[in-house]
Amino acid sequence: MGNKSLAIIGTRGYPSYYGGFETAVRKLAPFLTDAGWDVTVYGRPGATRDSDPSLDERVIRRVTRGVESKSLSTLSYGLSASIDAAVRKPDVALVMNVANGYFLPLLKARGIPTVVNVDGIEWDRQKWGRLAKKVFRNGARLTARHATELVVDAREIGHRWEADFGRGGVFIPYGGDSTNPLPLEPGLTHRGYILVVARFVPENTIGEFIESARILSERWPVVIVGSSGYGGPLEEAVGALVRDHPAVRWLGHVSDDKRLLSLWQHAGVYFHGHSVGGTNPALVQAMAAGAPVVARDTVYNREVLGNAGATCAPNSAAITLALQRFLSEDVDREAQSRLSVERARSNYSWLSVCQAYDGILTAAAVGTPRASVLADRSH
Repeated sequence: MGNKSLAIIGTRGYPSYYGGFETAVRKLAPFLTDAGWDVTVYGRPGATRDSDPSLDERVIRRVTRGVESKSLSTLSYGLSASIDAAVRKPDVALVMNVANGYFLPLLKARGIPTVVNVDGIEWDRQKWGRLAKKVFRNGARLTARHATELVVDAREIGHRWEADFGRGGVFIPYGGDSTNPLPLEPGLTHRGYILVVARFVPENTIGEFIESARILSERWPVVIVGSSGYGGPLEEAVGALVRDHPAVRWLGHVSDDKRLLSLWQHAGVYFHGHSVGGTNPALVQAMAAGAPVVARDTVYNREVLGNAGATCAPNSAAITLALQRFLSEDVDREAQSRLSVERARSNYSWLSVCQAYDGILTAAAVGTPRASVLADRSH
């Protein structure tokens, strides 16, 4: 009997560094290949590099066509990938993002079981207009109706789905990599700077952080990693901040894992402003790298942090006070770092995440009832 076959639909490709889904696939695809799966990852033109050192040649990469625009790219690439997968008929499909819920009936009609990572509550995101929010909400409704299994990356996301759609999911979060000591970014000092890593969208509290950074940068270096990907007012505001405040560095999007891990590892405090998603990959990785954390106060961030960090309200005054406190002399930043690492190691390791996906995909492929998957996760 040959290997089980898997199609992964809904990311930019493998290996890609765009966001949390792509990070998960970079970890998951080689693991599942080692576990005996034939893995195909669908992607977009130009989103990956053949020379990438993390590329596992055993993973099959398929590029399909779509429309490159903020509003249509996810749907168009999801459709073309789903059509191709329906023709090839893998044993199971792992689908990322409820926007692809529209195409689950196509896969279902071909007898392909689907495991859907529902991600965050996309229809709550400020960056989407009324039509886009309706598209995501309807996609979620169709996902709840047609998916074989749902994966929720935070328990609170599962509660929300149960309340909104009458269907929960299997909890599988994101993981983080522990790191060996890495060299400091030139010009910075260990535990001496403020770091933020985020896509420039309103729900990531970037606007409020910019206001705080105007004050904080008078005393401490501030390092900003990220961009909008499309320009816009938040990028313009960060550009103006950098021009007016020499202590602020804007590094743009950083795809070099070691450089990003080094920034987290040596930070005096990392501000995590994400508000809509569940378990955020950047937060988990920051903790695993040893960053002392102040996060925007949400049910999701509290779930991930436990007692390993602090939270604050999403306004510039509260952010400023929280970050100032972490950088003052009466906070043991190395102790905070150890708490972050211990929390990530015990609750959010990539090994346990990948093992859980292997279990739920296998169960979906062979038709095992969900209860046995939950039993496997409890060990």
